Amino acid sequence: MAHAGIAQDTFASATLVNSLWPVEERAQRLGRDLVLALLGAAILTISAKIQMPMFPVPMTMQTYVVMVIAMAYGWQLGLATVGLYLAQGLVGLPVFATGGGFAYFAGPTGGYLIGFLVATLAMGWLAERGWDRRLLLVIPAVTLGTVIFFLCGVAWLSVLIGFDRALEAGLLPFVPGAAAKLVLAAATVPAAWHFVKRFRET
Repeated sequence: MAHAGIAQDTFASATLVNSLWPVEERAQRLGRDLVLALLGAAILTISAKIQMPMFPVPMTMQTYVVMVIAMAYGWQLGLATVGLYLAQGLVGLPVFATGGGFAYFAGPTGGYLIGFLVATLAMGWLAERGWDRRLLLVIPAVTLGTVIFFLCGVAWLSVLIGFDRALEAGLLPFVPGAAAKLVLAAATVPAAWHFVKRFRET
């Protein structure tokens, strides 16, 4: 028997968060989205502080969290959430790996931070079209997001230090970690949808 809180037509077309927390009225939706945006920004802050040992360089979990937020929230709420996180950093709150402030955007990491927004837009748009529910579709969606992270990051880094050095410093050392996070994100979102389906059928 279908769970009363998740209607059949809502489940068929919603993002993951809309299926888990459906609301009808505009005021309720705004309140829910505010809570989710604040929660997402807080999780992004935590993920920036977490370093996982990887060879040849350690990695944070930021891009993994960005991928999951984009796929679970959709492009509009995802952009609002990531934008809130970046705005907090821009005004100086210590939400990034080692602090906050405008220097992060003007320095070597600026392109990657902008890439968070562009990747969220792309992955969220795909998620709203069902690319977040099956592994065969999630993998290319999060791969696209990962490519966007590096395209934006390396492009800006190239302006600062040149293209060859940007590849050496801003791409190649991070490929193993990026691949690991891509696989993890690709597994997380369909697993969450599987939980929603099971919940809906109880």
